[in-house]
Amino acid sequence: MTARHDFDLLVIGGGSAGVRCARMAAQRGASVALVEAAELGGTCVNAGCIPKKLYSYAAGYAESFVESAGYGWEGPPPTLDWDKLKSARAKEISRLNGVYANLLKAAKVTVIRGWAKLDGPHTVVVDGKRHSASHIVLATGGMPNVPDVPGREHVLTSEHMFDIAPFPKRLAVVGGGYIACEMASIFHGLGAEVTLLQRGGALLAGFDGEVRRFIASEMGRAGIDVRLNWQVEAVTAHPDGTFCVTSAHGSVCDADAVLYATGRKPLTAGLGLETAGVKLNEHGAVIVDDRYRSNVPSIHAIGDISSRMQLTPVALAEAMALVDILFGDGDKPARKVDYDLVPTAVFTHPNIGTVGRTEEKARKDFGAEDVEIYRSDFRSLRHMLSGSGERSFVKLVVQKSTDLVVGLHMVGPDAGEVVQGFAVAMRAGATKAVFDTTIGVHPTLAEEFVTLREPAVDD
Repeated sequence: MTARHDFDLLVIGGGSAGVRCARMAAQRGASVALVEAAELGGTCVNAGCIPKKLYSYAAGYAESFVESAGYGWEGPPPTLDWDKLKSARAKEISRLNGVYANLLKAAKVTVIRGWAKLDGPHTVVVDGKRHSASHIVLATGGMPNVPDVPGREHVLTSEHMFDIAPFPKRLAVVGGGYIACEMASIFHGLGAEVTLLQRGGALLAGFDGEVRRFIASEMGRAGIDVRLNWQVEAVTAHPDGTFCVTSAHGSVCDADAVLYATGRKPLTAGLGLETAGVKLNEHGAVIVDDRYRSNVPSIHAIGDISSRMQLTPVALAEAMALVDILFGDGDKPARKVDYDLVPTAVFTHPNIGTVGRTEEKARKDFGAEDVEIYRSDFRSLRHMLSGSGERSFVKLVVQKSTDLVVGLHMVGPDAGEVVQGFAVAMRAGATKAVFDTTIGVHPTLAEEFVTLREPAVDD
């Protein structure tokens, strides 16, 4: 314990970033406290990455059961026991909550239960008790953002979907980002009739344009009713417990449940940031410098609350960088987070994996004449017998003057697994020539990336 304060470091938020920051700082010899009002693990563990991926696996089995007929398997496919799936998921999440608690205990982090509120640059109040620290870290993450649409009280967010009861036969999903697309794919795979309502003209803003068009086509082919340029005007409840979503153009969508997946916002409300003088940007995120300091030098922010990239691995990397900055790592220099070439995946069916620049961004950065595109759109070997019409898509974005592969995009089975390996190669500076001289693993979908020989000619 420091002479001036109760702790060297006090972390507000027990999600991925907060737990990593607290644990690693304690292992460096700092006296550390972590404040959390809910279950440990944050959104990722409790209502995000982990349960979402588990349900995505569950949805994938339904597809496999149907496809197995093409490989000679006979008999009716099994039916989903929704309550059993929910129970199994809850058990696994509870186990992970315990893992996080044990990690903090082993590191000798003091865990304080309750809602934290800042009361100055070094003080946090939890349930009326004051705690002081040399450094305070804000790691409260984000929360779903639902616009003020008439009937807002009738809608659900992604955090409600894992335990929804009963299972919705008809689900309306409002939004076109990765959460909306993932939830639409998952619940369609689990057996719901899904309608995806997107106000814009394409899904997945910020992704490569061809990827956006391809996944919309594949989701539609699979049976999801994708409605673009569909602006919600209101959500109305019927006496029988069902709902009607109406558009600004008078179209309607009837559903048993309405999920709003229209983005997330930093969780800053109720933290006393105004009292401490912490400044936010126009999106409500804490403004930080390259050392994760807010305008109040003793108060730092990492993860989704500072909104550089809303990805769990990025939040973990920021936590480690901040611990290095504050408490060092022996003689090693403090690590820095490189926000370039961060791979990411979208667990739609089929999956999306991407790393680096989109074609649009590359043309803007380097000029259209300095960009070369390689792509392939095909039906994978698996589906030659499965009977499925699912197609896969791979794409390389190359800077001609350097031959560097600056963007890599894939839509297909296990795209996240495939792209992770290519991300390492790209960070190492892989050129198109390196890709060309790499021998592929045959027969695999991933080998397409090292057999793309002719630049695409756009018509």
